[in-house]
Amino acid sequence: MMIKDNSSIHYIGCDDLDLDLFENQYIIPEGMAYNSYVIDDEKLTIMDTIDVRKSEEWQGKLREVLAGREPSYLVVQHLEPDHSANVAWVMQNFKNCQVVCSARAASMMCQFFDFDFSDRILQVKEGDKLELGKHNLTFYAAPMVHWPEVIVSYESTEKVLFSADGFGKFGALCNETDDWACEARRYYFNICGKYGSPVQTLLKKAATLDIQTICPLHGPILKENLGYYLGLYDTWSKYEPETKGVFIAYATLHGNTGKAAKELAEMLEAKGVKVAISDLSRADVAECVEDAFRYDRMVLAASTYDGGLMPLMKDFLGHLSDKTYQNRKVALVENGSWAPAAARIMRSTVETFKNVSIIDKVVTIKTTLNENTRNDLKELTNLLAE
Repeated sequence: MMIKDNSSIHYIGCDDLDLDLFENQYIIPEGMAYNSYVIDDEKLTIMDTIDVRKSEEWQGKLREVLAGREPSYLVVQHLEPDHSANVAWVMQNFKNCQVVCSARAASMMCQFFDFDFSDRILQVKEGDKLELGKHNLTFYAAPMVHWPEVIVSYESTEKVLFSADGFGKFGALCNETDDWACEARRYYFNICGKYGSPVQTLLKKAATLDIQTICPLHGPILKENLGYYLGLYDTWSKYEPETKGVFIAYATLHGNTGKAAKELAEMLEAKGVKVAISDLSRADVAECVEDAFRYDRMVLAASTYDGGLMPLMKDFLGHLSDKTYQNRKVALVENGSWAPAAARIMRSTVETFKNVSIIDKVVTIKTTLNENTRNDLKELTNLLAE
């Protein structure tokens, strides 16, 4: 399959519909796509391989495109196993093929493969070019997007950016919908979210190029309205809110904190505020991280537990810390029957986040809502709706 009409670039990726957890932690109900490409030119070039789970299918697709010919290059943009599982197989089966990669990737190869092909590695750095015939690749360093060895490649004839993990998303291509942003956002903030500054550096490089197609290592090939995708990545990597609204994350013990969170959501919606709400006991934490970054305000509501904080809220705050949550407004709601401590503990973590303002008004519930605490929720609603 060509990536577009009249192209010389073949798509040889594979869908994985059987995998339930990506990186053994992210729920992927729509499966996952592992993307790989072949540039068909005088010097046949493979752009990355795929995960071992789909090796046999990928190898068959590659041989079909090669049609008995020998590839000259295998460009390894990213060494993570879901993209590099077939590197050694390529090198063993095509004796004249060279691996093209960064110096950092070259130094890491021996960690991944029990096969010494160090004499067949062509190391490239920022701005290096590789002539394939009619097609020409230029390489750009993209360290920490989201591993240190990453490079991206720009093909100038067809104006294609091979973007490694950038612009990827969860979901198999056979299950692709029009709503790219939903699963791309969850993918970005959980996979690349910690690395906003490196992504910004890469976007500045991309802005100097005439890009007509983006070929990521996960998700669909992007061919139209590229400004939309680039704009979202710019917003996300600057840690700027994408949507004006309030995300409410709650951890409830016997249901009373959850009831308070839901009443707060209703009060906010009555004032015209867009609200998303998640029960941390049942929600996918990756989606909660996504929503925390999507909205410009967040409410953390949690029960006190064993004199401390509900473990699910503690875990969620740890995820936000790991992904460098910042540039938001946060409100706190706590519950405790005799010694409420949740707000104090949540505050101690939120105060470590960069450029996050905490609303002074804290709603403290002692077991169940009453008239006074409902009035407190109304006051908090007004402050959040400002």
